[in-house]
Amino acid sequence: MMTRGPTIVRVNPSGGHSGGGIKCCCCRCCECLNLGYLTSQPGALKIAEAMLGSLCQSLLVKYGLSEASSMGSAFHGFLTTASACLLTTTLLITCYVLSSNSQQLIRQSIFEFAFNAVACFMYLSASSYMGVAVNIYLYPRYALVNMYAAYPAMTAVYYIGVVVGILHGVDAYVSYRYYKGLR
Repeated sequence: MMTRGPTIVRVNPSGGHSGGGIKCCCCRCCECLNLGYLTSQPGALKIAEAMLGSLCQSLLVKYGLSEASSMGSAFHGFLTTASACLLTTTLLITCYVLSSNSQQLIRQSIFEFAFNAVACFMYLSASSYMGVAVNIYLYPRYALVNMYAAYPAMTAVYYIGVVVGILHGVDAYVSYRYYKGLR
């Protein structure tokens, strides 16, 4: 005898009209887009994570690449962290904007919580390691060489990295509450 699992029925709370898309004159265009996500709390968190992560990545590439050999694995570790987290965050934002079903399904899974918790840990540990490397290896050059731009830029990178790590931690907490149904 086969037993059948529970039947799951999802009801669209807006009565079949998604309310998404772009309002043009008297109608809506591109209703398949979930642009409302970008103005929600989780959307604002994701956008802030992506913007600050891309700022870190661009500062690392522009000012830190020439000093990568002196900073060693701290530079490469932070660049890897920023690149991986930025890629995943951008992919999640894209999925959530293109499909509200994706947003509901992914946020209900453990993935969002796990990713944000790992990203929080990675950013905070990479920032602390980068802070030590910058102050040991780059500060002496900054004190001696006029207009040495790598030290202030890499200092900004590890400070911003701490902020991004905290944002991912807050996002992990929000995602965990959503996952457990404690919205």
